[in-house]
Amino acid sequence: MLQPTRTKYRKAHKGRIHGKASRCNSMNYGSYGLKATQPDRIIGKQIEAARVALTRHMKRQGRVWTRIFPNIPVSKKPTEVRMGKGKGSPEFWACRVKPGRILFEVDGVAEIVAKEALYKASAKLPIKCKIIKRI
Repeated sequence: MLQPTRTKYRKAHKGRIHGKASRCNSMNYGSYGLKATQPDRIIGKQIEAARVALTRHMKRQGRVWTRIFPNIPVSKKPTEVRMGKGKGSPEFWACRVKPGRILFEVDGVAEIVAKEALYKASAKLPIKCKIIKRI
């Protein structure tokens, strides 16, 4: 599971995801990519599930670049605990994704294989995505 080795602070505010992505919004590495069209938090398990689906369909040929990393700790209080008594402990790690952000890039496989693999990866994510091609 993806998580940072160390962070400056143990807990983070929830925050809101406003606007469009100003960074990581253009293809840098591969020929085909998966672009987010909705804002949301994507957790580490979802990123890993999408990556596994992508590499399995490509039969470990070609190259995959993951352009997102979960660096935000999400805390959660245990079930059946009363209100108050502070913030809960960090439960999992997430990444805030804005619309327009490139999530995955693929290269070294045929166009049909790449598009099918990226479609399968998008099914593992909680947001709508579109498959793009480098111009």
